[in-house]
Amino acid sequence: MLNSFLFKHIDNSPLIVFRIIFGLLCFLESVGAIFTGWVTRAFVEPKFTFTFIGFEWLQPLPGNGMYFYYLIMGIFGFLIMIGYKYRFSVIMFTLMWTTTYLMQKASYNNHYYLLILLSAIMAFLPANKYYAVDAKQNPKIKSNSMPQWCRWVFILQMFIVYTYGSIAKIYPDWLDGTVMKLFMYGKKHYLIIGDFLQQEWMHYFLAYGGILYDGLVVPFLLFKPTRKIAFFGSIFFHLFNSIVFQVGIFPYLALGFSLFFFNPKTIKNIFFKKKEFYNDAEIIEPKFKKPLVALFAVYFIIQIALPLRQHFIKDNVLWTEEGHKMSWRMMLRSKAAHISFKVKDKKANKMIFVKLDDYLSKKQKRVISTHPDVMWQFAQRLKKEYAEKGQDISVFITCNLSVNGRPYEKYIDPEVDIASVTWSAFKHSEWILPSKLD
Repeated sequence: MLNSFLFKHIDNSPLIVFRIIFGLLCFLESVGAIFTGWVTRAFVEPKFTFTFIGFEWLQPLPGNGMYFYYLIMGIFGFLIMIGYKYRFSVIMFTLMWTTTYLMQKASYNNHYYLLILLSAIMAFLPANKYYAVDAKQNPKIKSNSMPQWCRWVFILQMFIVYTYGSIAKIYPDWLDGTVMKLFMYGKKHYLIIGDFLQQEWMHYFLAYGGILYDGLVVPFLLFKPTRKIAFFGSIFFHLFNSIVFQVGIFPYLALGFSLFFFNPKTIKNIFFKKKEFYNDAEIIEPKFKKPLVALFAVYFIIQIALPLRQHFIKDNVLWTEEGHKMSWRMMLRSKAAHISFKVKDKKANKMIFVKLDDYLSKKQKRVISTHPDVMWQFAQRLKKEYAEKGQDISVFITCNLSVNGRPYEKYIDPEVDIASVTWSAFKHSEWILPSKLD
């Protein structure tokens, strides 16, 4: 039963088209980061970056190095698109993208994380066996088919992403339109649609539409009678997000997944009219069937379990941020904060206020004021810097935080020396004061 489901071969047209779209988007994401100034803001202008904790050894290349780094990633994206040295290209893109992702988190975005997962999955897929330079140079690998699991691995991945995204939105500030109102207020300057986005009914439409879309899009795409409705709904949903929220390649990547929900013959007839349609439905077991099944089983168990860790950490993730990343909590809240750092020389018993402008970029200052892990990292950096000058210091933080327009509340215990505490990714930091959120 499992063999017939996973290893039955079907026409590979959806995978081939997706490879082209995926490679193109990888190219645009990489090269676009250079020309939009993102690389400059994230890596060149800051004096240092906040890496993911434990990856401090990953540092940006000096000078113009990061521009060349992203250009090389863009080249690998292009090679994925045309299917040249496909396996090598997608592995190299995965490694380079993962490295740059771990290298900085001031610009954390869910689709950056998703791109790591997808590019890693693509490395296992036979996506270069048709309409690819590899297949043209080596006709022996040319094929019109793929095992059915190649389709389902994407469907399951996106089902996890959307389902968690939908569930995360079911909380009071989202349901009463508060969050969407705050989001839309920042878009009031948009031409033509700015005033339209300020309407109360629109806030409720977007809030509840987001919950319903995320929760239902995969089942509706799987069910033939609702497939076209879901597809056209996806076009509206993702184009709206692209225009209003400007979330990079994710809307177009998400639309690309729709390929795997339609009949492969439909995809073949649209994109490859001269291609011979595969309909033999052979069951071909790979040599490494058991390791492959075990690998993806473990992978999906982790994908299902990782977003649940927030429920085992004390307090509300909206307040603490603990368990937020890699949990598909997409565009859920609006935060504002006032923060200051004080350094105390233990020997001289002297207190000094830290001028954040001397250390951080504008984006880094925004991130550090609402993310305790970044506060902790900065405290460690200050401690190290002063130690190099022969001073033993304590670092104290005063921070007041507002979540979703609520009144400001004390966020960090001002009596705790943040430089002396340890950090745990799976445990609550007691120096984060309790919240009053529902």
